[in-house]
Amino acid sequence: MAQNGPFGINPEDFDRAIREAGEGLRDAMDKIGRGANWATLIDDFTRTSRPKAEPETTGDKGDGVWAIYTMDGEGGAHIEEVYPNELEALRANKNNTDAARKVRFLPYGIAVSVLDAND
Repeated sequence: MAQNGPFGINPEDFDRAIREAGEGLRDAMDKIGRGANWATLIDDFTRTSRPKAEPETTGDKGDGVWAIYTMDGEGGAHIEEVYPNELEALRANKNNTDAARKVRFLPYGIAVSVLDAND
């Protein structure tokens, strides 16, 4: 988790998303150059955004809470507060000076022990 920053975003995931967006834009520009019409382009974009074959997880849908938690000396996490959205959680934590106090998204149904430090 420490390697993924305060929000758990993996830099490789971010790079992959940007690369895929660039490839999609490049394909669209190629089609425009070949004389494709807007209906064809819109159909292509909506076809790629159709549901995945695998079931969507709670985390994928964004169902969950933003938690402010602290880490104790033994690596265990203790939830202090939960918020329905990221903005409220970040506002509540904006004056934080304690390095053991962090903010993270928790999908519904996940065990809080996932926040514990893995040594």
